[in-house]
Amino acid sequence: MYFALYNGGPQALAWSFVIAYVGALAQAASLAEMASMQPIAGAQYHWTHALAPKRVKRFATWIQGWVTWFGWISLLAGIANLTASVLQNLIEFNIPTYVGQQWHVTMIVYAIVVSQVLINIFTYKLVPKIELLAGILHVCLFFVFFVVLFVLGRRHTATYVFTSQNFSSGWSNTFVAWNIGMLTSTWSFTGFDGALHMSEEVRKAKHAVPRALFWTIALNGILAYAMILALLFASGSLTDDLNSTFPIIVIVQNVTGSKKATTSLLTLLTIISLCVTLASLSSVSRLTWAWARDGGLPATFAYVNPRLRVPVRAVLLPASIVMLLALLNIGSMTAFGAIIALSSLGLYFSYFIAISCMIYARFNKEEPVQLGGWNLGRFGLSVNVFALIYTFWIIIFLPFPSTVPVTGSNMNYAGPIFGFVLLFAVSLWFLWARKRWAGPNVDIIEYVIASER
Repeated sequence: MYFALYNGGPQALAWSFVIAYVGALAQAASLAEMASMQPIAGAQYHWTHALAPKRVKRFATWIQGWVTWFGWISLLAGIANLTASVLQNLIEFNIPTYVGQQWHVTMIVYAIVVSQVLINIFTYKLVPKIELLAGILHVCLFFVFFVVLFVLGRRHTATYVFTSQNFSSGWSNTFVAWNIGMLTSTWSFTGFDGALHMSEEVRKAKHAVPRALFWTIALNGILAYAMILALLFASGSLTDDLNSTFPIIVIVQNVTGSKKATTSLLTLLTIISLCVTLASLSSVSRLTWAWARDGGLPATFAYVNPRLRVPVRAVLLPASIVMLLALLNIGSMTAFGAIIALSSLGLYFSYFIAISCMIYARFNKEEPVQLGGWNLGRFGLSVNVFALIYTFWIIIFLPFPSTVPVTGSNMNYAGPIFGFVLLFAVSLWFLWARKRWAGPNVDIIEYVIASER
């Protein structure tokens, strides 16, 4: 929320969310079509292998695998950072003498990651139940927040919410600044493909996963927009909101007039965020396991502990990398924003490759694409093209710095880090994979598809 108010003001958040919602629906519908065709843990890189032109099939799959995997790791890092930031702000809110430091956020991230690694390894059977309870709490908390903001909040006018501007980032080009502010809305939809990477653990995945993917975005997007409008109408002055690194605390405090009520509501919000982190670790661990099973990572990470029936090493690897990424908080005040952009950049790039391959396959007369039971019918191509254009547009602005002039402390490191990942993947392709990597395991793909019949 802060970055949108910083780059565009209330109107940027109010309107950009609508654009992001429509774009995410198109992305989700496009990926859901592919999930109905081939519901498998590798998702984007498996679909790339199935749909891409033959001459670039292996190379595109290799790049897709690495980009998707690292995108999910950085998303997990972003969610863990967000949760840690909420906790730190709650501490500052309740203990005036406490002065938060950047390295404190890193330590909180470590505590979150370690605890959730233990849950994913030793009590994994509880994870679906925790996710169900989190979903129920999510809906209940929506109504609680909405009623509190609507009944007790002060009323800004519609003119303020939908037309009020603020550009405090230093960008002289307001068009660029507005698009940077829109990234707040796009990040709220990033990672919706998490269900795809759990496909092999879902019954009747060809039907269940596409429906879950699309309708989760459709319904949650409506609830989220209602909440955003409620927050904007009930918010205090824009100056107060921007002076806080976490504006929602200021807004809820002003509305309720009670520190205890604000703390209680934000604590419930933190619980949901912790559950999202837990689910994200589960998804990225299955993606890690699948990518190792297909030879993209060392085979040791495809090992499933026979007693725990969990890919322990595939849980530990992304968790360890997230803990390393958390060190960015110590060196840069804008590290959180960089991690957000990094996760979106990686996953949007993976969506771009997969959707491009789907569009190519629609025109491939030699091997006509065989759509699954969940498909977009005659609107499929139009939705795919719109999703591709939207995805490309967002990718353009993700590496931009949120503040100018750019310094070492406020630079957006997402672009350089993502560039390093691409360089690493391309280098590894030419040094090793081009001659030694055959592509995803065809026997496993056939087994997964056959088990769905």
